[in-house]
Amino acid sequence: MEEMEKSRIGQFEVRTDLALEERESFEGDGGEVSGVSLKEWDRKQTGVKLTEVRILNEQGAKAMGKPMGTYLTLEADRLSKKDDEYHSEISDELGTQLKKLMDQMLKGQERETLSVLVVGLGNPSVTPDSLGPRVLNNLQVTRHLTGEYGEDFLKKRDLPAISGITPGVMAQTGMETAEILKGIIHQTRPQMLIVIDALAARSVRRLGTTIQLTDTGIHPGSGVGNHRHSLTKDSLGIPVLAIGVPTVVGAAAIVHDTVSALINALSQSESTKATGKWVGDMDSEEQYELIRELLEPEFGPLYVTPPDIDETVKQLSFTISEGIHRAVF
Repeated sequence: MEEMEKSRIGQFEVRTDLALEERESFEGDGGEVSGVSLKEWDRKQTGVKLTEVRILNEQGAKAMGKPMGTYLTLEADRLSKKDDEYHSEISDELGTQLKKLMDQMLKGQERETLSVLVVGLGNPSVTPDSLGPRVLNNLQVTRHLTGEYGEDFLKKRDLPAISGITPGVMAQTGMETAEILKGIIHQTRPQMLIVIDALAARSVRRLGTTIQLTDTGIHPGSGVGNHRHSLTKDSLGIPVLAIGVPTVVGAAAIVHDTVSALINALSQSESTKATGKWVGDMDSEEQYELIRELLEPEFGPLYVTPPDIDETVKQLSFTISEGIHRAVF
């Protein structure tokens, strides 16, 4: 998993990779975050909601717990459904947004043929973590055509030089992902990286229905507490555009989201009304602390994924690969 940065309330930490969810955590404090801008708009035809969170300075980065940069989120409830026509529409929207972000990241770079290395992070043997490798399985690569048909083959046909790699996870390779990519970048010299990874969300409703794009790169493995070498422009020397979809949510976050339902249920009975009032009178920090004390001794840092995650990842892998194709071809 990618970042799974921590949204802190008291001593309890709720993991989320989505800048949108991190930004939403401030809504109870008035909604404004110094150094962070927010823009939202809807695509009525497709039912897609787009949210752009831009972290403008170090103050905003500190408040959000994320690097400065642009975080664009596409939300569509129907993404979790099997609907090829609708997923094609999402691919169009994704391709449009990818193209805009790529143009910004490559501004000032001149090269006759666009050269992009696409990286599918994750473990293909673990379904919630297999999104990256599955996208690579659907990717149309072209870089090898120059070796087969000559250096000017792609240029004459106005095609990009697309290459791809699934570096696996450290338990399989014994190497950091950053170490592998540095060697590949040194040999193939792409203009930029597009990295696909599975994320963690705070809300169940965003599992498989949200796609996040960011120009800040990513930090592989930190989602499950394994802080790996980051994949960023600073560490790799070229721009890194990250595409992520949340496929897991922390069990404690689910419990916290159901506390209000629990309070209502307890309030319905005279025998439990006092308990419901006691929990309801707690502030958010106290509720989190109670949940932590109840869950952690029994389950530890448990993560949950939907029962249909295999089908969801399969569909999204095609949607994302097609979005990349429409952005670069």
